[in-house]
Amino acid sequence: MTVRHVLVVAALALLVLALVLRARSGHVSTGAVLPRVPGVLNADVTQATIGSTICVHGWTATVRPPVAYTNALKATQMHAYGLPGSASLYQEDHLISLELGGDPTDPRNLWPEPYPRAAEVDRIENELNAEVCGGTISLAEAQRKESQLKHNDG
Repeated sequence: MTVRHVLVVAALALLVLALVLRARSGHVSTGAVLPRVPGVLNADVTQATIGSTICVHGWTATVRPPVAYTNALKATQMHAYGLPGSASLYQEDHLISLELGGDPTDPRNLWPEPYPRAAEVDRIENELNAEVCGGTISLAEAQRKESQLKHNDG
């Protein structure tokens, strides 16, 4: 075997290794991180209570968990997901957002979502909240759409 052949084989082996490591880390081709959590609902938020919960401006601030809690959980989950880089590259996000009645603190409703995807999804969450509060879709339908979006696209 020539030196050139050895270098080509080594390069291919490195490429295969990189692809395997990327697949094992939970990354998808879009750079998103797919959640490994099912999502959990806040029992206080139902279709009957949206007028006094998620449709009240500022309500999510009353249930949002402390940053110390989400930062500690993010560090634990980043390790479990095998995510690289600084914690500041990720937002500890709710699978079912607070805007749509997700449980604020249950770890089964939180996962480390990378920026800028986290910011893009925040916009979608707000749009779904507006649709629920405007009566165009039900709370359950919005929650289903959000869960499907995040499980499929991160």
